[in-house]
Amino acid sequence: MKRLATTLALLVLAQFTFLSGRAAEVQDPPALPEFRAAWVATVANIDWPSRKDLSVSQQQAELVALLDRAADLNLNAIVFQVRPAADAMYASKLEPWSPFLTGEMGQAPDPHYDPLEFAVAEAHARGLQLHAWFNPYRVRHPSAPGEPSDNHISRTRPELVRSYGKYLWLDPGEPAAAEHSLAVIADVVRRYQVDGVHIDDYFYPYPIKDDQGRHVSFPDDDSYARAKTSLSRDDWRRQNVDRFIERMYRDVKAIRPRVLVGVSPFGIWRPGHPEGIAGFDQYASLYADARKWLREGWVDYFAPQLYWKIDSAGQSFPKLLAWWAEQNVHDRHIWPGLYTSRVASPGNGNWPAEEIVNQIETARRIDGANGHIHFSMKALMDNRGGLAKRLQRETYENPAPVPASPWLE
Repeated sequence: MKRLATTLALLVLAQFTFLSGRAAEVQDPPALPEFRAAWVATVANIDWPSRKDLSVSQQQAELVALLDRAADLNLNAIVFQVRPAADAMYASKLEPWSPFLTGEMGQAPDPHYDPLEFAVAEAHARGLQLHAWFNPYRVRHPSAPGEPSDNHISRTRPELVRSYGKYLWLDPGEPAAAEHSLAVIADVVRRYQVDGVHIDDYFYPYPIKDDQGRHVSFPDDDSYARAKTSLSRDDWRRQNVDRFIERMYRDVKAIRPRVLVGVSPFGIWRPGHPEGIAGFDQYASLYADARKWLREGWVDYFAPQLYWKIDSAGQSFPKLLAWWAEQNVHDRHIWPGLYTSRVASPGNGNWPAEEIVNQIETARRIDGANGHIHFSMKALMDNRGGLAKRLQRETYENPAPVPASPWLE
């Protein structure tokens, strides 16, 4: 009797194993590793919090909803802006609380909580990476309410700050200014379990013109004179930014080697690179030699802002992405920025959702590009043009792991 029971059990087990194997055979294969992220901009309350006067519970509810949507879409990372303008979306002894959080610079949330700590914990609970996004040089944004607090760098170190247009900026040519921003980044890496450190395309500010249409030079005569360098002003400015990028990478690795360091520059290095590309010259105008940073290996991932259509004549998305991939001599990650906020936005290009879907598929076919970042999360929260639903149903049907970084192993 026992032998019969054992035989029947083995037959049932064999049948179950066979059926399970058949089920496994018809399942969709897992998605290849791919970085799928979205920027969450806090400056001017673009993405979060939606207003400066929200209660703590409302702020937290909005952030949870945002992270839930990211997880539902099978994204695997959020790039969260923690330093909009020499201020902090977290508890800092180096810089004041951001006015975009509470409506008044220097005013802490009440009841007290730390938004970055909260964001890291909630993101990780959903299987999402959290990258801390810093603006290294911006000091004051025109949309900021009220006056700077007494502990804001515009008050404590005014000799490092320059007025240019409607903004205040740290002067990249002042060594103490660079040291301050690097200390802010290092402080976050030490105290928070962030998965990445990220900076955007604001180095020297985008150039402005006066009322007569004449170019206005960034006011760094004094710092240039003090530098006592034989370099031209343009080369000296590029050297200042180069040194910042290199120091940032090395400082982060000295603290926590596995934290990813990413830079998201303007999408064109120089007009004519590659042939046929036209447009703004970041090398000459922002003093950002972004190609050098990639070729020197001062990044773990590179996210050029390719904010043009696939069929754009002078700024072709596939041509630019393929060119950046060719510059990637150290095989770092190439994760282009996509202008998702242009979808179904009549005042901002009014792109069809198909454009972003096709850009993702195009990137997947380019060797060396293994991910992308959406600007910004608000467009996905609003499901503009039905894009979020389509990504969830088709493009991101299966979850994907973040690509490995073997140079950090």
